[in-house]
Amino acid sequence: MSTLIVGDVHGCLAELEELLHVAGYTATDTLVFCGDLVAKGPDSQGVVQLAREKGAFGTLGNHDAHVLKIGKGGEGKKHHAEVAHSLTDADWRWLEALPIVLPLEPLGAVVVHGGLVPGVPFDQQERDTVINMRSIDAEGRPSKRLEAGVPWASKWPGPLHAVFGHDAVRGLQQWPHATGLDTGCVYGKRLTALLLPERRLVSVAAKRVWSGVGED
Repeated sequence: MSTLIVGDVHGCLAELEELLHVAGYTATDTLVFCGDLVAKGPDSQGVVQLAREKGAFGTLGNHDAHVLKIGKGGEGKKHHAEVAHSLTDADWRWLEALPIVLPLEPLGAVVVHGGLVPGVPFDQQERDTVINMRSIDAEGRPSKRLEAGVPWASKWPGPLHAVFGHDAVRGLQQWPHATGLDTGCVYGKRLTALLLPERRLVSVAAKRVWSGVGED
């Protein structure tokens, strides 16, 4: 039995289904998402439905949080509002239950969407930081801006191996104690997953460019 941790899907259902096939995913395996299952891509509702029907686990992404903030029938940015209006009651319950940090201690891993501040216990990490973080400065201050420091994962000390998404600009990241899986599928690049316990990377090409980089 394996655990498959998937990077940012952003509604790219066809690519997700292909990735599961290429990875050899079966019903006995565990499926985990790094957040941002929704928005920007073609079928966010289908992605959430697939996740919940397979009993998948995951962490909250910043775009998932935007959709939840809008609520059913609410207003917001067009691509977030469209997702909010498309979700079923079961989809909402699944999305609302996502934690911001998902420790997988038997596998020696921890899953988040954006990042973790070293030295801060998981239950004391701030929500907005965890779902938006990309960089960390020399004083250990987190930031969502790329230019505000170095990749936070380059400074993550372990012992749990951090698996995360969110940072499509930097792309695939492989650090001693962290792996970044956002390889920009929705931007026409690739959808990537990490297979545990062997830490094997699996990826598939995007079907097309679904969104422009920087379109929040």
